[in-house]
Amino acid sequence: MPFKAILKELVENSPGSTGAILADWEGEAVEQYCLTDTYELKVTAAHQGIIISQLKDVLTGFPTAGALTHLAIKTENQLFIVGVVGSDYSLVLTMDNDILLAQAERCFARTIQLLIKEIY
Repeated sequence: MPFKAILKELVENSPGSTGAILADWEGEAVEQYCLTDTYELKVTAAHQGIIISQLKDVLTGFPTAGALTHLAIKTENQLFIVGVVGSDYSLVLTMDNDILLAQAERCFARTIQLLIKEIY
C-alpha cells in the first residue's frame, strides 16, 4: 500500500483530522495527505521531529519508561499526535482540538504498523 493511501486512510478514519505527514529523521516530508495547507503541515512535521528527538533524549534518563511510541500535543486551536515510525521516521496527525483522542490514537497506532511494514 503506497504511503499516500495509508495517510489518507488515517485522516478519513479519524474524524476531525486535517492532515497526516510521514517525515524522515531530518524532518523532511516523505509523503503527506492534507485537507488544508500542505506547507503548514510540512513545517509542523519538521518541528515535531525536533520535539520527538529531544523527548527521546530525556527518556534515556528513565530506563523503566520504555521507548517513546507517540505523544499528543494540544494547543488552543489544534491537537497533534506525533509518533515514532521505526528508528528513522515520524508520523504527525493534525486535528481539531475537540476530537475523540482515543479513536484517533487507535487509528494512529494501526497506521504506524502499516508504515513500518511498508518501510522495513
